Amino acid sequence: MKAIAINQHGASSVFTEIDTADPIARPGHVIVRVKATSVNPVDVKIRMGSEGTAGLSFPAILHIDVAGVISSIGEGVTRFKIGDEVYGCFGGIVGIPGALADQMEADADMLALKPRSLSFGESASLPLVGITAWEALVDRAVIKPNDNVLVHGGTGGVGHIGIQLAKVLGARVSTTVSTPEKAETARRLGADEVILYRSETPPDYVQRLTEGKGFDTVFDTVGGEVLQNSLKAAKRKGHVVSLIGYDTYDLTDMHFKALRLDFVFMAISIIHNQDRKHHGEILERLAALVDRGLIKPLIDEQYEFTVFGVSAAHARLESGRAIGKIIIERQDA
Repeated sequence: MKAIAINQHGASSVFTEIDTADPIARPGHVIVRVKATSVNPVDVKIRMGSEGTAGLSFPAILHIDVAGVISSIGEGVTRFKIGDEVYGCFGGIVGIPGALADQMEADADMLALKPRSLSFGESASLPLVGITAWEALVDRAVIKPNDNVLVHGGTGGVGHIGIQLAKVLGARVSTTVSTPEKAETARRLGADEVILYRSETPPDYVQRLTEGKGFDTVFDTVGGEVLQNSLKAAKRKGHVVSLIGYDTYDLTDMHFKALRLDFVFMAISIIHNQDRKHHGEILERLAALVDRGLIKPLIDEQYEFTVFGVSAAHARLESGRAIGKIIIERQDA
């Protein structure tokens, strides 16, 4: 089969087409004929060699998100049949071949039938960000109706799902964005309040939106200074859930407000083969919400499933101008 791979770490131009052996489904796995994938920051970091490279060997086939059609089923798989249209998040990390290929092997537990109302490209935009937002807001924060929730980065990949999921759970949702254009997008996604973080400080928006009390839950999708600000924005005995904790932080606010701090790292299920079935369950529930019109993917740009298209998609994400997800879809999808 054909695949788009890297033979070394480097810039977005490092991708090349290769011929490689067709995958064979092991027990508990299926082969997916790939129709689409999407670009996540982790894909860029692995390509550059800055993160997620343990177990990687060249040529390496990257990308975690996939949508496609099952073409072969391994022993013990009963949830799917050949021809099923599925989506999921598997491969492209720790040496497991990813979605930038004609076919990929995937653990059946980590897949679900794709949303009927979405194209393959739209479906491929959802797995990593949808699972991450679900683990943060449903599993960790246990959002309840009328909770006052702050989602940082509301037009980003995880953030735009976070806004919609928190609204489904009945929360009052505020979000931070960088520009008035993104503020309008966030409102269309369902945000009740929007914060232009470049012109409003955490004490100012906490006073404006919570009468100085702070938010019940703060979802940090950015890390660094944003996690530090999240500790300032949470109420006493509130809850902060973050995606990025590998930095140095001052936990003074956390201590004196007796905050709860959680981290979400969804790739741990792929890397350590832990709780994989739960990811498939999340994707099933997410697809149901999508088909009911309660959650919609925010698509930035779509590129062709070619070396040039993959390189352009990575460059687009690195530009910092993307709003929502960047997808890569076969023209025949």
